[in-house]
Amino acid sequence: MVKKKKTKKKIKSRKKKQEETKIQKIVNHYFYSKGLSLDKIKKDAKKKKIVYSRFTRPAKQLLELAGSTRKAKSAITKVAEWAKSRNLDYAIETVFKKWLELDRLKPKEIVKKPYYRKNPMVWSETKKKWYVIDRDGTWLEFADKESEIEWKIIK
Repeated sequence: MVKKKKTKKKIKSRKKKQEETKIQKIVNHYFYSKGLSLDKIKKDAKKKKIVYSRFTRPAKQLLELAGSTRKAKSAITKVAEWAKSRNLDYAIETVFKKWLELDRLKPKEIVKKPYYRKNPMVWSETKKKWYVIDRDGTWLEFADKESEIEWKIIK
């Protein structure tokens, strides 16, 4: 009987260690999505810039909600892409808030806008021509080569 109790304790401690590693994987994946490496996480935790234990409870809840580490990690990745495209900050708790709409979350599309000599341009569908809008707001017909149009990414 004594041996059975010891083996049960060993089994429980093994399960607990496995569960902790799953939680650690989720927390580490969250930090990876933030752009931190494992070494950086460890250094910041030692300097107390990151309180690692603050993220373990939400990671455990996310693991219970998702059912597996793979699903939890993919949910974190999806929310991270969505938040970064909108210049928003996010936490593991954000995944809970967006859980019901995860399949509809998409990163914001990158919009490129045309400029000519730092002035914005507009395409007229009716006249099939480019127009340059100067500082006064008047529309001037574009008469240069299309290679001179500068495309800037606007977020």
